[in-house]
Amino acid sequence: MIDLHSHLLPGLDDGAPDDRTALVMARAFWDQGVEVVACTPHILPGLYQNTGPAIRDALAAFQVRLEQEDIPLRVVPGADNHMVPDFVSQLRSGHLLPLNDTRYVLVEPPHHVAPARLDEFFFGIVAAGYVPILTHPERLTWIRQSYDLIQRLGRSGVLMQITAGSLTGRFGREPRYWAERLLDEGQVHILASDAHDIDRRPPDLARGRDSAAKRVGDAEAQNLVFNRPVAILTNRAAAELPAPNLAHSGGDDGDVSAFGSRTAQSGSPGGGFSQRLRRFLVG
Repeated sequence: MIDLHSHLLPGLDDGAPDDRTALVMARAFWDQGVEVVACTPHILPGLYQNTGPAIRDALAAFQVRLEQEDIPLRVVPGADNHMVPDFVSQLRSGHLLPLNDTRYVLVEPPHHVAPARLDEFFFGIVAAGYVPILTHPERLTWIRQSYDLIQRLGRSGVLMQITAGSLTGRFGREPRYWAERLLDEGQVHILASDAHDIDRRPPDLARGRDSAAKRVGDAEAQNLVFNRPVAILTNRAAAELPAPNLAHSGGDDGDVSAFGSRTAQSGSPGGGFSQRLRRFLVG
């Protein structure tokens, strides 16, 4: 599996507070079948003053620590980029970070208030040649009043990433309802852990994947945690990503636990993606 949203790098935001916690989290990722993690600290002016270069430096140092501790996990750069007025120019300058230097970029809107002209904001990112990924829309407190806006964004080329813990009930009934609805309606492209620590918000991508498989089937669950993330990290065009499936309605009843093995991940469907991942891991 591949996790495209985590707060694994120690001491940069409200995620892992120290090296020890980050290493425990990294082992938990690897033990559940995650081979690649995008380290995506918050970039939020006034609160988390991270920058692209600082994140890259922290990532390089943490990869060395992983190797010293014999943890085979591969980490790649990214950021949980909060909305700012000059978003595109900050992306181009390198202050904000896309995922693994691709066209794909995580975008986090305000949690409690729907921003004005959100459509225009995302249109500007798309027009600049990037593919925005809206992070955890199911957890936004304004999703109920603005669900049509979320749907419009999806139709206009914005990818949707939901949180594994939302599907397992970690964030309560409301986020679980919206996560399941988005998933059932075929509007979700990526499932990620958004892991912050080892207790309250731990790496739990495998549990989320299993919950997703019960609703949309095994093949689509693999798309959420492997096939689409591989395509994203290797910068494939958005049109080449597997299209989301609607809610599972029979058939494709393979063993959900098979996703936990790395050999299963390299098999069909998505064999071509798997080959690209192997080249990516050794490259």
